[in-house]
Amino acid sequence: MQNSGHPRVEIVVPVRNEEYDLGPNVRRLRDFLDTAFPFPAEVCIADNGSTDATFEIGTLLATELAGVRIVRIEQPGRGRALKQVWSGSSADVLAYMDVDLSTNLNALLPLVAPLVAGHSDVAIGTRLARGSRVVRRPKRELISRGYNLLLKATLGTRFSDAQCGFKAIRADVAAELLPLVEDTSWFFDTELLVLAERAGLRIHEVPVDWVDDLDSRVAIAQTVADDLRGIARLHRTVGRLPLEPVRRSFGRPAVADPRTALAARVLRFACVGVLSTIAYALLYLLLRNTMPAQAANLVALLVTAVGNTALNRRITFGVRGIENRGRHQLRGLVTFFIGWSLTASSLWLLHTAVAVPATAVEVTVLTVANLAATVVRFTLFQSWVFDDEAPALPTLEILEHSRSN
Repeated sequence: MQNSGHPRVEIVVPVRNEEYDLGPNVRRLRDFLDTAFPFPAEVCIADNGSTDATFEIGTLLATELAGVRIVRIEQPGRGRALKQVWSGSSADVLAYMDVDLSTNLNALLPLVAPLVAGHSDVAIGTRLARGSRVVRRPKRELISRGYNLLLKATLGTRFSDAQCGFKAIRADVAAELLPLVEDTSWFFDTELLVLAERAGLRIHEVPVDWVDDLDSRVAIAQTVADDLRGIARLHRTVGRLPLEPVRRSFGRPAVADPRTALAARVLRFACVGVLSTIAYALLYLLLRNTMPAQAANLVALLVTAVGNTALNRRITFGVRGIENRGRHQLRGLVTFFIGWSLTASSLWLLHTAVAVPATAVEVTVLTVANLAATVVRFTLFQSWVFDDEAPALPTLEILEHSRSN
């Protein structure tokens, strides 16, 4: 970071065929930066492959408004535009936001302040964390949550929202990471964040107020297909990328190979699962003498689920202390109900096929069903139950720190 007293920020607005939204929204952004933003900031309109009047309108804006420039990239692709502009920028902090300004601009200072202060390396807006207020269609909400759960399950990511169009990165960090990013379209964000996380860099998350753009022209089916291909590519190649020099450049600790870490976690989870299954079977046998099968199954599952969550919290996922323990147990109970539905349906099918099955048969069927539910439980534990957001550094503290430097 340059020690200029007030590090300069450049905000890139990637656009393609946005002739209607570009003018009013860039003026609104520029007015906010001039009146309510404490750091000198420049806006760069990155026109990537527009075929309407977007470039001409952007050129007029750059002529009319101080602190606005425009770059023309002939080929389309948000990732391509960001990579080109960020690579050639002289700013200390590089940010981008969607032209529709779906994110409330009041989140811009909390986004860039940790980077200005040197507290974090990358900052992202998140629509999926506590404190976010989001207005968007159920279909888009479902796709977004499903995509981020998939990232957690397949790549072991910890950040909560990969595709929110509101991100920032320190320029020195971008110089190290951008040459490693291959994608030139919508998966660019995800790839950049995965590489940053694997390099041990600090990712700051800012809950945002977000109102979905009803005129969004993102081709969902094509984007989903491209994202799935990107995930598969990263899963194959990210472990072979030269991230060690990035860690050394910023003094970050080495990050374990995710496949090795995942294997160790699965092993610990399996050991806890074996203990829980044995405890469940013994408790069910004990309760079966005094209550019906379904009731015994429910009580045995509930008791062992609480113990299973507590053990996995400490042993499998290494979570210490009492913070979020209640929330972890509550989410663990949700996974319990999923497991209970599997075992209950298995028990119902057994009693439908055999009027009075032997107790040994009941235990065998329930044990198999419980083991099947374990696979679902691990996936949810990995991607949701213990997926805690890192505490945000208060903005005032960041600003005081930046002033002292």
